[in-house]
Amino acid sequence: MRIALDAMGGENAPREVVRGALAATRELGVEVVLVGKRSAIAAELKDHRSDISIADASEVVEFEDHPTQAVREKQDSSIVVGINLLKNGNASAFVSAGNSGAVMAAATLTLKRIEGIERPALGFLFVLPWHSVLLIDLGANADCKPSQLVQFAQMGSVYMERIFGLKRPRIGLLSNGVEENKGNLLVRETHQLLKDTGLNFVGNVEGNDIPRSVADVIVTDGFTGNVVLKTGEGIGEMIIQSLRQELARLPLFRMIVERSIRTAIQALDSAEHGGVPLLGVNGNVIIAHGHSEAKAIKSAVFMAKRAVEQGVVEAIKKGIS
Repeated sequence: MRIALDAMGGENAPREVVRGALAATRELGVEVVLVGKRSAIAAELKDHRSDISIADASEVVEFEDHPTQAVREKQDSSIVVGINLLKNGNASAFVSAGNSGAVMAAATLTLKRIEGIERPALGFLFVLPWHSVLLIDLGANADCKPSQLVQFAQMGSVYMERIFGLKRPRIGLLSNGVEENKGNLLVRETHQLLKDTGLNFVGNVEGNDIPRSVADVIVTDGFTGNVVLKTGEGIGEMIIQSLRQELARLPLFRMIVERSIRTAIQALDSAEHGGVPLLGVNGNVIIAHGHSEAKAIKSAVFMAKRAVEQGVVEAIKKGIS
């Protein structure tokens, strides 16, 4: 399996991306091709014995670039070149920690949407010790129609079936109350449609239900999903920092609870989860966080590997047709 990895994407590129690629090839048994400026990548690889190959790309899409404009004007960027490797069958998946809007634009314009899909969507996995839940959408679509949220639910259901082996994943619709009449017009109309889909729809769920194992897939529009995710990241970082400070201050206590605390920190640490899948395009695309370091990059490559192995794209095509 060959994974194309955007070496120029992210705040810590190319150094941390290269380190993550080295870890992925060593620990995950995948072939990685680093996409980006050959000289910069080679400089990071020079002290390592590795079979990692390089696909040269002379341009970089910056975070401040307009996504669609950058994709059209920077045809030799690492994002566009990487997506083309996927399209042409020279890679099984593409991973990037770069400009997420540009990755989505390049994937949609080049790979195209799966037939029948109105809009692709981003899904985030909350992996907790007792439960995993997929939140979809995370920002690919700030404004949505009810029919699009239904498709997000369908794609999310397929993803959880394939990645976690769940039979008939439970679908929840994010709202401001569990009652059927709660929510804005979009939520109320989507609720009625989901009842008639044949999906395992369990009804409305609230934000505090995300970690409570009441649903396996939680559906929302991209604006709301992004706010939920960023809020969760901020709270998670605050908790991790507080735990580490207290453990450093109380070494004896640390010895007693270290294993339990480590499990909690891993559940809250975004580096453990790597990235988010872009569902609904004709190819396996994973978007990692912009501040990803080596550990997160390796985790994102693992997500890509799992998506390929479990046939997520083909399953979505079959489920939508």
